[in-house]
Amino acid sequence: MTETTPSKAPIGSLRALWPFVRAHRGLFIAWLLALACSSTATLSLPVAFRKMIDQGFASGGGAAIDRAFLQLFMVAVVLALATAARFFFVSMLGERVVADLRQRLYERLIALDMGFHERNRSGELVSRLTADSELLRGVVGSSMSVALRSLVTVVGSFVMLFVTSPHLAAYALLGIPLSVLPIVFAGRRVRGVSRANQDRVADANALASETLGAVRTVQAHAREPYERGRFGDAVARTVATARKRIRAQALVTAVAITLIFGAFTLVLWSGAHDVVAGRITGGTLAQFVFYALIGGGSIGALAEVWNEVQRAAGGMGRINELLQQTSGIVAPAHPQVLPRPLRGVIAFEAVTFNYPMRPDLPAIDAFTLHVQPGETVALVGPSGAGKSTVFSLLLRFHDPQTGVVSVDGVDVRTLDPAELRDAIALVPQSPTIFATTAADNIRYGRLDASDAELRAAAHSAEAAGFLDALPEGFASELGERGARLSGGQQQRIVIARALLKDAPILLLDEATSALDAQSERAVQHALENLMAGRTTLVIAHRLATVLRADRIVVMDRGRIVAEGTHDALMAEGGLYSELAKLQFLD
Repeated sequence: MTETTPSKAPIGSLRALWPFVRAHRGLFIAWLLALACSSTATLSLPVAFRKMIDQGFASGGGAAIDRAFLQLFMVAVVLALATAARFFFVSMLGERVVADLRQRLYERLIALDMGFHERNRSGELVSRLTADSELLRGVVGSSMSVALRSLVTVVGSFVMLFVTSPHLAAYALLGIPLSVLPIVFAGRRVRGVSRANQDRVADANALASETLGAVRTVQAHAREPYERGRFGDAVARTVATARKRIRAQALVTAVAITLIFGAFTLVLWSGAHDVVAGRITGGTLAQFVFYALIGGGSIGALAEVWNEVQRAAGGMGRINELLQQTSGIVAPAHPQVLPRPLRGVIAFEAVTFNYPMRPDLPAIDAFTLHVQPGETVALVGPSGAGKSTVFSLLLRFHDPQTGVVSVDGVDVRTLDPAELRDAIALVPQSPTIFATTAADNIRYGRLDASDAELRAAAHSAEAAGFLDALPEGFASELGERGARLSGGQQQRIVIARALLKDAPILLLDEATSALDAQSERAVQHALENLMAGRTTLVIAHRLATVLRADRIVVMDRGRIVAEGTHDALMAEGGLYSELAKLQFLD
């Protein structure tokens, strides 16, 4: 992301998961109960072994042996059932928490303003939505359970070590700091490398998303080898950072386990001499050994889980950055309401706007424009003149630095953006088609529209004919970005969507510029129906559009340099005359 981000995410960032866990109290409590049962059963196993040795073998009676082994088996059954329950509840908790987290993150991303999305790559945002949240599934659904279980068994086993043999346990206690210190010192290193690894994964995902989205251009230029090389380099960087993370994790694990079991070996050596001297029984030493193994294994598990928690902390830190983002475009606490019915008066009063990425170059500079109800105004000008920015400001994708944009005399900044945009229909130059059915694509204009209204809109947009010819008619899947339709057919779907929305203000980014002559004739009548009685702003690229406009506004470098009819502007000469000769009258 382009925002400044820390290279490391503290473990405390995982606290942001707690509200999502708390939302599923039932699963959380059931998991804790199952965890308590399984941990109790685990800590009971050494006692059962001691009884088996001291009371079963030592007494030499068959009945005593039977009782000892039956007790051991019953403890194992309880352990098995409790472990299965713990796995079920914590796994379901992980699924629910990650689902809620993804939902919250997705809601935040689609609510953020256009400025945020212009600064950030969609591929990286998707990576945070998928790869980073998948890490957290592992933490909540597995690592968290292992960590708490290991912590309980570590504490429980050391308590029982003192109960079993205080003398030997005191020696064992000296080895704990030796095993914990390398984990603590190496944690910071692992956390930083883990965050860098996730960043590299996001970079590779963003590159793949961008390339696959432009696969036509890639293949048209025969740049498959070049793109394979770029993605290969990105993957190589990911593997390189992963190697650092894995090496650090492996080193921490090896050192911790070596120190732990080295300390216990020395303690057990001392215990063996105690048995020979008759100070403790063989069963007691076996119990002590079992508790030592449980405690040592649990500390080793904690070391491994700590590495996973470090990685998840990096992922949660990245997700948290998005969850804490606030949109620059928000509804006021007490929004005004647009007049009903809306007349469609549009006014720009001395508006100046700079894109955040280009603060020294105004996209719109002291721009003043008034559009009357039902009037059609064509915006004409060279690339970069600010025509699309006029649309963005009217839709309130951005707010101007100075000046006022109003609709029916109401400043758009005082409105709820959803209400404002509901009053405006947009037909972009590049049609947006979703990977769903034709009916769903058209119904995007008004979700509660009936089938009859949907078909009427498609008919008015000259789209019903080719849609009925599809294998499943209006229920046919159109493919990603409308891959199963031609450019002209895609544009007519978008026009049908605008017709169905039936908004009083219409923004056309030259809706016919992507059409061939035959397709253009097919939609001209639909556009005339669409524009009738509506206030229309159109970015014009064709002469036919200019001639239909009530007024032509010529823009250059964010300012209005001329306005009038086609004939009047041609008679004046100047920029419009040059554009007309180059662009319209070729």
